[in-house]
Amino acid sequence: MNLESYYEYCLSKKGVTEHFPFDEDTLVFKVGGKMFALSSLSQWEKGNPSVNLKCDPERAEELRAEYDDIQPGFHMSKTHWNTIAINESVSDALVKELINHSYDLVFKSLTKKLQNEILESEN
Repeated sequence: MNLESYYEYCLSKKGVTEHFPFDEDTLVFKVGGKMFALSSLSQWEKGNPSVNLKCDPERAEELRAEYDDIQPGFHMSKTHWNTIAINESVSDALVKELINHSYDLVFKSLTKKLQNEILESEN
């Protein structure tokens, strides 16, 4: 997966906005004002791409046990976030699945009113 495909995939989800709330390097994707994915642009440029994604705590542990390139979230809650190195050991399909999982977790945490507003604005 390259930066462009990661970027387009995240933005293709309903109600997603992009931000740089921390600095000019850390690209954050949000739904309903809450983060679901973030990544350092300079690390992509240096050839060390990774992305932080929210994850169910039990699944996060399973993924970390199975993949060396999935670690506890860097600068994030180690219980609820993973850092996924984007390389050949973690397939693009799995990265997309984990982006979907992160988005779904955050979307489901929003109020029903906000969920409905997002769904209706996309139609």
